[in-house]
Amino acid sequence: MALAVLVLPLATVLVPMLGLRKVPRKERKMAWQLVLPLIAGVAMGMFGHAAGDQVALADRGEWVDAVVVSKEDSRTNYCDLRTIDGRAISPSLSEGDGCGDAVSKGDELRVRYDPEGVASPAKDRSGDSYGGMLTALFLVAVLMGTWGGVRQSKWDRQYDGR
Repeated sequence: MALAVLVLPLATVLVPMLGLRKVPRKERKMAWQLVLPLIAGVAMGMFGHAAGDQVALADRGEWVDAVVVSKEDSRTNYCDLRTIDGRAISPSLSEGDGCGDAVSKGDELRVRYDPEGVASPAKDRSGDSYGGMLTALFLVAVLMGTWGGVRQSKWDRQYDGR
């Protein structure tokens, strides 16, 4: 997740600024178009993670009745769950996936969870689809990155070594 959210998008900005170029560092400038791939890369990392959870639950998820063992009330609620027969469900159920303010310790919920513990459990994810969003973000990153790269290259060619 850190690679998708931090390293790859920052490389979009840092490579043109710090890369080997004939323009002295004090005279370098960056095309504004390279900021949009940075933002799109962060969004692709976040939506890609959610899409991966959705696919994992669709492929190997199991519907079970679960009991809320504990609830962490912070900015985002998290509920620790166990199945009715006592097996722990990992990772915790987040607020967006069904651990809302109305849920409390001891409540029973019907959730879909990944027995391998890779994907986050959810009460219902049937309506979410991230394919179109990820495609649009990818196209924005590629098109704006290409445009910004062409502008950077043009500026490098214009530099006459003043």
